[in-house]
Amino acid sequence: MKNGKENINHDLLTRLKKGDIQAFDQVYELYCHKLFSFVLKIVKSEADADDIVQEVFVKIWESRHKLDDYQLLNSFIFTIAYNGSIDILRKRISNHKYVEHLKKSSIGIAESVNEVEYKEFLYHVEKLISNLPERQKQVYLLHKEQGLTYPEIADRLSISKNTVENHMGKALSSLRQKVSHALLNNILFGHIFL
Repeated sequence: MKNGKENINHDLLTRLKKGDIQAFDQVYELYCHKLFSFVLKIVKSEADADDIVQEVFVKIWESRHKLDDYQLLNSFIFTIAYNGSIDILRKRISNHKYVEHLKKSSIGIAESVNEVEYKEFLYHVEKLISNLPERQKQVYLLHKEQGLTYPEIADRLSISKNTVENHMGKALSSLRQKVSHALLNNILFGHIFL
């Protein structure tokens, strides 16, 4: 098969801009495999690579009317894929840092207060999770306790991956704020009364 740039022409791009689904399918067939390989080299996860490739083609379809130069389509497609890959890597780093922060905080709590207070703190965290809005709680528990990926959660709950990300972001933000407040209260209580 020739590379995508040689197979994309003005006629195919014109048909794509008009919403021709067969033209879109042709563009997909021309790019999906090499785009997947490109993204996989960056993110090192087949599931994430699949998600990014799908997002690329969703963006192409949504912005098809803006595509004017078939010769630039190749770089446009790979730029979207590259940016999506970098976003995934940033999220991984951010999530990893947060998990490490919680682990360090938990170790610090366990060392500085007795076990009863530590268990009370964990109970408080569980209560905060149970008080999250229902959809946020579902997404949080499916991801954190069952280990499901965002695409798996999206499939299970019949919602988009972006909606899963939004719910998870809101849940983490809420928990982060309330856990920090609870942690501060526990530390202050320990220093004042113990």
